[in-house]
Parts: sequence; C-alpha cells; structure tokens
Amino acid sequence: MLCMPKGLAFKTQADPREPQFHAFIITREDGSRTFGFSLTFYEEVTSKQICSAMQTLYHMHNAEYDVLHAPLADGRDHSDMEDGEGTPGTKLQRFNSYDISRDTLYVSKCICLITPMSFMKACRSVLEQLHQAVTSPQPPPLPLESYIYNVLYEVPLPPPGRSLKFSGVYGPIVCQRPSTNELPLFDFPVKEVFELLGVENVFQLFTCALLEFQILLYSQRKSVLTRALSLHRASLLSISDTVGLTVKDKGCYSLSKTQIFCSYAHCRRLLFPFLFIIPSKASSLILWSCSHSSSCFDCQANLCFVDIDNHFIELPEDLPQFPNKLEFVQEVSEILMAFGIPPEGNLHCSESASKLKRLRASELVSDKRNGNIAGSPLHSYEFLKENETIARLQALVKRTGVSLEKLEVREDPSSNKDLKVQCDEEELRIYQLNIQIREVFANRFTQMFADYEVFVIQPSQDKESWFTNREQMQNFDKASFLSDQPEPYLPFLSRFLETQMFASFIDNKIMCHDDDDKDPVLRVFDSRVDKIRLLNVRTPTLRTSMYQKCTTVDEAKKAIELRLAKIDHTAVHPHLLDMKIGQGKYEPGFFPKLQSDVLSTGPASNKWTKRNAPAQWRRKDRQKQHTEHLRLDNDQREKYIQEARNMGSTIRQPKLSNLSPSVIAQTNWKFVEGLLKECRNKTKRMLVEKMGREAVELGHGEVNITGVEENTLIASLCDLLERIWSHGLQVKQGKSALWSHLLHYQENRQRKLTSGNLSTSGIFLDSERRKSDASSVMPPLRISLIQDMRHIQNIGEIKTDVGKARAWVRLSMEKKLLSRHLKQLLSDHELTKKLYKRYAFLRCDDEKEQFLYHLLSFNAVDYFCFTNVFTTILIPYHILIVPSKKLGGSMFTANPWICISGELGETQILQIPRNVLEMTFEYQNLGKLTTVQIGHDNSGLYAKWLVEYVMVRNEITGHTYKFPCGRWLGKGMDDGSLERVLVGDLLTSQPEVDERPCRTPPLQQSPSVIRRLVTISPNSKPKLNTGQIQESIGEAVNGIVKHFHKPEKERGSLTLLLCGECGLVSALEQAFQHGFKSPRLFKNVFIWDFLEKAQTYYETLEQNELVPEENWHTRARNFCRFVTAINNNPRNIGKDGKFQMLVCLGARDHLLHHWIALLADCPITAHMYEDVALIKDHTLVNSLIRVLQTLQEFNITLETSLVKGIDI
Repeated sequence: MLCMPKGLAFKTQADPREPQFHAFIITREDGSRTFGFSLTFYEEVTSKQICSAMQTLYHMHNAEYDVLHAPLADGRDHSDMEDGEGTPGTKLQRFNSYDISRDTLYVSKCICLITPMSFMKACRSVLEQLHQAVTSPQPPPLPLESYIYNVLYEVPLPPPGRSLKFSGVYGPIVCQRPSTNELPLFDFPVKEVFELLGVENVFQLFTCALLEFQILLYSQRKSVLTRALSLHRASLLSISDTVGLTVKDKGCYSLSKTQIFCSYAHCRRLLFPFLFIIPSKASSLILWSCSHSSSCFDCQANLCFVDIDNHFIELPEDLPQFPNKLEFVQEVSEILMAFGIPPEGNLHCSESASKLKRLRASELVSDKRNGNIAGSPLHSYEFLKENETIARLQALVKRTGVSLEKLEVREDPSSNKDLKVQCDEEELRIYQLNIQIREVFANRFTQMFADYEVFVIQPSQDKESWFTNREQMQNFDKASFLSDQPEPYLPFLSRFLETQMFASFIDNKIMCHDDDDKDPVLRVFDSRVDKIRLLNVRTPTLRTSMYQKCTTVDEAKKAIELRLAKIDHTAVHPHLLDMKIGQGKYEPGFFPKLQSDVLSTGPASNKWTKRNAPAQWRRKDRQKQHTEHLRLDNDQREKYIQEARNMGSTIRQPKLSNLSPSVIAQTNWKFVEGLLKECRNKTKRMLVEKMGREAVELGHGEVNITGVEENTLIASLCDLLERIWSHGLQVKQGKSALWSHLLHYQENRQRKLTSGNLSTSGIFLDSERRKSDASSVMPPLRISLIQDMRHIQNIGEIKTDVGKARAWVRLSMEKKLLSRHLKQLLSDHELTKKLYKRYAFLRCDDEKEQFLYHLLSFNAVDYFCFTNVFTTILIPYHILIVPSKKLGGSMFTANPWICISGELGETQILQIPRNVLEMTFEYQNLGKLTTVQIGHDNSGLYAKWLVEYVMVRNEITGHTYKFPCGRWLGKGMDDGSLERVLVGDLLTSQPEVDERPCRTPPLQQSPSVIRRLVTISPNSKPKLNTGQIQESIGEAVNGIVKHFHKPEKERGSLTLLLCGECGLVSALEQAFQHGFKSPRLFKNVFIWDFLEKAQTYYETLEQNELVPEENWHTRARNFCRFVTAINNNPRNIGKDGKFQMLVCLGARDHLLHHWIALLADCPITAHMYEDVALIKDHTLVNSLIRVLQTLQEFNITLETSLVKGIDI
C-alpha cells in the first residue's frame, strides 16, 4: 500500500516506463515517524502463462466496452444514461488489444528503503544507482548484496551537526544532519511546491492546514497530483517541525494515513478526511470537473479546493488571514527570486520566468529591508569613485595628508564563495533554499509566540493523574494570551489556539517541562524564543505588530555549507561478502533475487555496529563544546535570563558577587535609571498614540510613529511593570512578580481586617449617599484595590498569574486608577521590605515617586483596554430609571421593560418589576454602551410614564452612561409612543486634587429635554433662522464625513452622529419644523403627519399613472415603500421615532437627497408650510441636497436597535 500505492501495473513497449520515485511517512500514535523511499520501475514478464492471461483480459475488457457503447433502440448511447436507469454509470475506456506475438509485456516492481530519518537525497541516490546497476549492459563492480549490506550494516547514522560520505554503486553519496540547535532535517525540495502553486496559494494552503480545514487537491495529471501530495505532506511536516507542531487530522489520525480516492462517490462515503485527492481522469472513474468543484460537497464551507493545473484555490468561508501576510509573502518571494523561482509559480512560456531562472543566487544580496539587488563591494566602489560628491570628499581628505590610493576594498571573507562542497551545485541550492524558507517560517512563529511559556498552565498533580484528566483540564491561558496580541493577529490566533495541533504542542510542552529528554524540535523552538526574550531584556524594545525579518538565514546557510565542505566521516567502502558459488549472478534488465542468508545478519564485530555516536566523533564533539556555548537546561536558562533582567545592560556584565560594593551600587543605580527612563518613554509613546493626530499637531511626535496597536502598547507596559517588580526580589514566587505582590497585600489586608486593626469603610469619590436621601443620582463605586483584584479572580477565562496581573493592569488603566492603586500597594512599607532587597527599584523612594507620576499621566486619556479585550466575560450592570416627580410617576401602572445595546452586543428585553426603578443584572460584556430602548406594555388604568433619563453603570469598570429622554411613554400623550430609543453619554468622574482632569471631549448624547419638549409645546420652541439650520445640517454631515476619514481605531459611534443631540436626525428635524404651520387648538401636528400625507399623494399619483418621468417614479415609489414599511412595523415607537428611523434608513441607502427633492415639489408642502419655510425655498433646498449628496460615498451601517423590525 505504501511502497506501491497504485498496485501492480502492466505496460507494453509502447507505453512510457520511466522509473518513478516517491516517499511516504509512517506516523505512530506516539508521534514517532519512520520514513520510506520507494523507486518503482518496470521489468519484462517472462512467464508465458501471465502473458496469455493478460491477452485474455484485454479481449474481455474490450468486449464489455463494445456492449456498453452499442446504440439503443431510441438512438441513445449507454453512456448517456443516468445512474439508476438499468445500466451502471461506470464508463469504460477502450484499450488497444495486446498481442502476445508482437508485444512485450512489462510489470511494475519496486525497491524500498526504510530509514529513521528523512535523508531523501541520499536514499534516492542509493535506489537509483541500484536500479542503474540492474539496467546497465555492464555488470556492477560488486554483487548488489555487497552494496545493500554496506548500507544496512556499515553506514552509520551521522550524529547531530555532522556530515557523512559513503559509496554507492557508481559514485559517492553525501548526507548531512543538522545540529541540536538547528532546524530539524528536511531533504525534500520545497521549490517544487512553490512552482506548482505559487507563493500566494501556498500561504493560503498553509493557513488552511494550520486551522485544520479539509483540503482537496485537483489535477488532470496524475504525476503532478502524486507529487503534489508528497510535497504538500512533507512541506507541511517540515514547517510544523520548525515550531514543534504535530500535524493531525480531525480524527486524530496521522497525516501519513491520508488516502487517495479515485472518485467523488468514495469521497462522500468518507467521514471528513483532513486531506484527500481526486484525479480528473482515471480508468472506469467519474470525471471530476473544476467548474463544479465545491458545490458537490456537503461541507463546502470547511473545504479548501486546490486546482493545481490552473493555480486556483477556493478558500473556506471566513478564513482568517495569516498575521502580516503581505510582508511574509514578500520576504519569501525575495528568497525565491534569488534562486530564480518566480513567486507566481510555474509560468509556461513566460519571459519573466525564463529571466528569473537565468538569474543566479549570488547576484542577489539581501539588504535586510527590501531585498534590493546589489553587486559586489568592488563594483560599488568603482561606481562611487565616479560620483562628484565623493570626488570632492576625496580632495578634502587629501589635504589632510591621507592617501586614498592605499585604501583597499576587500570582499567579505565569510561569504564562502571559494568553499568547495562535496555535492553537486543543484543539491547545494536545494539545501540553501530549504533552510532559508524554513528559517523565515520559524522566525514568524517565534515572533508570534515569544511569550507563550508564561501562559502555559502547569499541572499541580503527577503525570498519571494529568493524563487521566487531560480532556477536562485547561492547559493554556488563551484569554490572557490573546489580550496581549495585536488586533490584526486575533482572527487567526483565536482559531489556531483551538486546533488539535496546538493542544498537542502545549501537552508536549507540559510533559517535557522538567525532563532532560525534551523533544528535540521543542528544544530548538524554545531556545529561539529564549534568545528573543533575552534580547528584549537586554535592549528593551517596544512591542510592535510591525513585521520583523528573519536574521538567522545566513548563519543557518553557512552551517550547512561548512558541513558539506568538510566531511566528518567516510564510511567503509562496499566489499565482497562471504557468498556461495553461484550467488549474486548478474542478469541484465532483471533485478536479482537477493540472498537472504547473507543479508539477514550483520558483522560480528564492527566499530560501526552501534547506532549511537562513535568514540572518535564524541571526542570531536567534546573539543567542539569548548568553543561553543553550552546548552543550558530549563533551570539554568531561567537563572541566566533573570540575571540578564537584573543587570539590564546590552553587554554581559560580571556577577555582582564578584564586584566591590561601590561598583555594585553604581551598576544598580544605572539599571534603576534605565527603568525610569524606559517608563517615561513608554508613557509618552502611549499618550502620543492614544491622542493620535492631535498629538502630532501639538508637536509631541511624528506621523510615522503612530499606528502601533493599543494591545501591544499595553502589553509592553505590562512587561515593564513585571521587570520593575522582579528587580531586587528576595525570593521569586510564581511567574508574575506583580501578581505575587498583590496577593501578599491582599492576604495582609484580610489578616488585619479579621483582627480588627483595619477599618471596613471604603474610599468613595464623593460623599456616601445616605439611605434617606431622595437624590436621583447613582451612588459612586468605591475605589478599592482589593475589590478590583476580586473582579479579576472571579473571571474564569484567566488561568495564569501573568494573565491575572495583566488583566488587573488593564482594569486599573480603564478606571484611571493605576497610579493610585500602585501607590496604595507600595504604601505598605513593611511588606515591601519583606519582599525586596535594599537596592530594589521599589525601595528607591525618589525614583518610585517619579515612576508613579509618569503613570498618572494615563488619566489624561480614556482607555477601554479591559472592556474591548475581555469580550466574553459576564459583567454586572446597574440600571437607574429616573421618572418625572411632578407629573405623577408614582401612579404608573404598566409593566416597563428595557433593552441595552453596546458595541459588542445587545441584551434581551429585560422586564422591570413594577414600582422598581433600580436593579442589577449580569450579562455578557456589551462593550461601550450606545443606546437604550425603554418602553412598557400599556396595561393598567394609568399607563402613562414621563421618563427624565436612564443611567446604566458597569459595576466592574465603573463606567456610567446617562441616556436623556424627557418624553412621555403612553397612548394619547406626546406622539403616542410606547417605546423610545435613547442615545447615551459616558459620564466623566470628578477629578481628584492630585489628578489631572480628563481632556478627552465628551461623547454626543441623545437630544436634550428642551428640544424634545418642542413638540409638546410648539409655541415655546426656539426660533432658528435658515442660516442656523443650514449650519447645523452642515456640521452633522461633516461629522459623519470625518468619522469615515479617521483611522478605524479612532472612530466613535456612528449612532451618536446620526441620532445624537447635534446629529443628522436632529438637524433635519429642525429643517422640517421651520415654517411648519401652527397646529389647531388641543391637537399636535408632527412631521410624520406631513410625510404620511405626501405618501398618500404619491401613491394616488402612481395609480393614476400621472408621474412625469421614470426617474421621478422610482424615487416616489421608494419613498412610499419605506414609509409603508415603517408604519407596518410592530414596534410602538411613535411619530418622532418613525421619523428618526426614516432618516437613518435613507442615510444608509443614500436616498435622503432624493426624498428632499421629492418633498419640496409635493403639493402637500404648500398646504402645511408657510411661504417663508426652508423647504419651499428652492435655492436652500438645492443647497441642502448638495450637502446630503456627500454621504453617498460612505457605507453606513446601522445598529440593530435603530432598525429593529424593519426588513428592507
């Protein structure tokens, strides 16, 4: 099945019979792998019985073909019949008859080599030379048993970091094995994958494989299909090996168990394979057409369809983009171009492809930025000598007495251009390309998962108990890890963390945490992660989502070249064996039957018998260890990383214990100053980024420094806080020094509270409201460091100490209490002295005060870093409804309800108990609140309710929103509305004496009580002239335009710009109210009454077919359709609510300017408006239409609360 997956095949002399090489992998349940390499070739059949039987089979097959394709009575062919009509749907292919007298019959055979490691190049050379020895007209120098015996028993497995040369039948064969600190061995040509599919498609396919989507490969060429499967499997395993991932399908079967299916019918019976292939044409098979590729699959949403022939990929639905994909693709493309491979794949007859193939890798030099082409230094020097500026500089230097003629430009000696390798040039290029591509992939994953270790949840029980309860345990703090990631990374990472391969990766990490026999691949990945972390500690850099290119390519490439240039060992040459006379007989064209008695046992005593490293190689390794860095175990590595943190210098310093007290004091002083300087720079950078363009205009930064993700900025601040709290610790406890300090503080407070030495009264922003107060203001939340800690401890999604510490920092920043909380934490001097040494940063009073002062500057801006990150947690919300006290709110008899909407979601309808105006409920995080829908069921004798405003508070963050109303809810009152949509305003807390006030401008709010009461008392409404109305409309439209021109992260809520106090709805309401005729006594007339009459007029006009033109007819029909849909809405939103909905829908569908023109020419306008009305002035109306037309280029999305019940 593995050596000959196509089974036995017969061919004649007219068929192509070139040998075919393929590889396969056997993966066991424990993850261990065995690699197999097979060479299939064809050998003449000498048995006359087999030849006769084959001729009979040919005749039977063609006879059946003739019967199936004979014409029917109705003239149709059997092949045209559908399945189930009595004739099988299988279509046979007619073959030419085989004639035993004139044709030669050949049968397929294979030779296979099984190895513990993937030495693909060496194994292929061994098999091809063995086959060449069989087909050569001259016999080989020795019997084949000698060469096979040599490979089995006398060629050792090279140790890590060594190269080996051994002899084949006709030439030497070289193989090399990477060292333990390099990427694992991979010998397959990666370039063929990129030539088949192109860089873009390879990345899409790679993303689908990482997220464990189903993958279907399609091609009309079987050879391409088989090669694509082998390369895809090998490349995927290679790339996954660079980061220690285990590629498995959804059924937890290894990738080696992938099956090749011959028809779509078989695929439908399969239970969702991870990877499967359908060839286009095969004998007696269904033809699979690319035009209906995924439509025939039941689970097409999770299917990745790859058409290899046309370089086409049909991706699954909602496939997230790989982080920094564009920069990633560009870096890989530069490497491919350096090797003459077009990034777009195999372009047949393409001029650009032919030019690229003629391009040598040595002609391209990476400048670590854009991959620009550069020549040698000598050419550059000759070019610069002709430059006028350089000539003037040379003349100036000569005046100083320095002779430029003596200057020499030398080539870089490390370029290894004259290095002579022991393999051919093509093999070396394959090695170089493979390692460069894999290093780029490894660098990308190392950058993304540089801090993954601190979020791994180590089990508290032994391994046996952990294995037993593995499925019920959380091993990785996903919520905390995602909270530190840049926002563009989240769609991919949130899906990737849920895959089986990532779960296996974390399991492997936990199992090997304290063991010396850690998985080699995991050890390589962790060592690279440690290098990045150590580099960031020595030279603290700002976390960023910017793409960082790979810097280890040259080093990895040089290591391979050195191994291939200097062979570490040459194996024993093949020699004659002790064989009987007549054994090993050579017969050209036929592979001999090997002598099992000779090959079954190895030599009795041989220095290469043992598979581990030989003694002389071990001596070389010991000598090499003196010149290389020793590999450290986990404890030692953590120790050195911690020492690097404490030293805080880019240069490795001697240990403090070996220095004098004065030098120790100076070293710590420099480190403390460095931390303080870094804190100042980070706070300034975060403020500049938060203020955005405003900060640039004020001269606090440059445009190019903005654009860093807020998540990465805050994660960088958390890193700084952890380093500060780790400096000078007496004993490190846990992975987070900050959270450990907070736990000690919480324990001390609890101890003092139980002993009665601590007052139970909390700290309030304002004076505490007494129960007897009748104030309608919601009492402020108590400022409590301990309470904020309890909020974090109650969040089940956060599992690790590091995650809890970062969540606490985010919550404190959002509440503008970070500086205050840390000041309170450090006010316990006894605890600080107990936990920290004298030279610690936290015990340097002046630096500590400056540090807290820098953190206080965060109170100048509004952060929502907690609310926007932890989107799935339950939040307690407190509601306060304030009715009018003067108009009988206490007599209200109906059953009220409320619905709250935010940027992250919307609650269900919450029933409010009668006569209860204040309540608390828990709901999944809604984000920043935007609207409140409030109403009642119109039951009881007095179902009339005048609501002044509604207040809603997030009980964790303390954010309080006020939603003004000032309108009646009841039939026959105001506009007859039983429910209203209120737009909220975030209230700002009163600044304390030692805190700076927040300068962030307040959000817009729903129309105030004064404007809303205009309709109740029309005679008391403020008189606005046409100029003021035009100005308000212009400002409203300008606000929407500015909203869409801002970066997405700086945009506010579009609902506020539409329905807020200065929003578009309010401005258009003023325009329609201008010149509106006074209503009759005791009867109010609303704008919606005018719009309904206009609708009736146009519907009548349409029925009489008196509409003047087609364009006008379309506008009138749309206007009537929208008004009718709003009137048929089951919601009782009142006439003003209907007008608001119409304006919002018109803005969304870009119809407002059409409707204004329609209403201005309507005869109803003349009856209901005075002559001085704005809508009757054609000049002002045309100006208004031009202003509203500017909204056409924007895609306006409305909140659900604004258009609920409308399906247009």
